[in-house]
Amino acid sequence: MTPPARTPGAEVARLLAEAGVRGEVRELPDSARTAAAAAAQLGVPVGAIANSLVFDVDGSPLLVLTSGAHRVDQPAVARLLGVPRVERATPDFVREHTGQAVGGVSPIGHPEPIGTLVDVELARFDTVWAAAGHPHTVFPTSYDELIRLTDGTPAEVGTAQQGALP
Repeated sequence: MTPPARTPGAEVARLLAEAGVRGEVRELPDSARTAAAAAAQLGVPVGAIANSLVFDVDGSPLLVLTSGAHRVDQPAVARLLGVPRVERATPDFVREHTGQAVGGVSPIGHPEPIGTLVDVELARFDTVWAAAGHPHTVFPTSYDELIRLTDGTPAEVGTAQQGALP
């Protein structure tokens, strides 16, 4: 069931339906601005949460979908891209390039396509949960589906966070 047009996640729900995705947008009672908060509300391992992190690469956006159990290794991502550095984007930069607020950035639904790296660690999980354009909305998907939806590139983008559940 697609949420009504004015509810959080409605645009992402529409795009998912158009792409043939069977998982539905789910509105959470509390904010899921962090992977730990999303995992707790969904009752899943933090590693099954796909964090959508936007980076600034010389003024261009880069979306990194990383496992909630990982921290993005920015120098490693820069080497992978062959650039001097990647910097965490400001909230204004994120909103400008995604149309969404930090803490709710969806892998899809941006004004223009954004180059995307997808953490290979997410392949460990049958179901991966991603933000649906608002801090209170998520949708279930899979690693392969994330790659298809975003035209993303599988990559080793991070290192395990100390204390994070697998």
